Amino acid sequence: MADPVENIERYTYADYTTFPEDMKCELINGIIHMMSSPSLRHQRMVRDLTVQLSGLLEGKHCEVMVSPFDVRLFPEEDNSDNFVVIPDLSVICDPGKLADGKACRGAPDFIIEILSPATMKRDLQVKKQLYEKAGVRECWFIDQEVLYKCILENGSYSETELSYLFSKEPIQVIALPGISLTIPADLA
Repeated sequence: MADPVENIERYTYADYTTFPEDMKCELINGIIHMMSSPSLRHQRMVRDLTVQLSGLLEGKHCEVMVSPFDVRLFPEEDNSDNFVVIPDLSVICDPGKLADGKACRGAPDFIIEILSPATMKRDLQVKKQLYEKAGVRECWFIDQEVLYKCILENGSYSETELSYLFSKEPIQVIALPGISLTIPADLA
């Protein structure tokens, strides 16, 4: 019996660039994964973390990018790569990765994903493995109560779970020395 996944049409970044601009999707191994609009809580969390990161990175060589911004984890010169993700927040410290003015070409230094029920499984399983393989130095997955913090050490993630609900203490971003963030816990 044929594997149904083998019969799915697969796309490359070259194809992706021809999709309508209002089509918000990711490519995972060439397969399109549509993305829906996030919740109000999700947007408030992204806004608050973006404001913090923007202020803390001012005058530094790193730049924060907010969704929707494409990240080509394994870019190919001929655009045949087939992994394009759209993290909620990405921090890129190598300006060469932003040189084409369209996407991040390669692994950002730091990624934040705000988890939602619709994307939690893909974020925590598939995308986390992709970030690790691509060499994202640190990524945070934030749900309703817990921060899943992944730090790249010797090619693999070491993971820590932190409850941020009752803590007002800033959490250090290991990949960005001198940067600590407070996760907003009181968002409705």
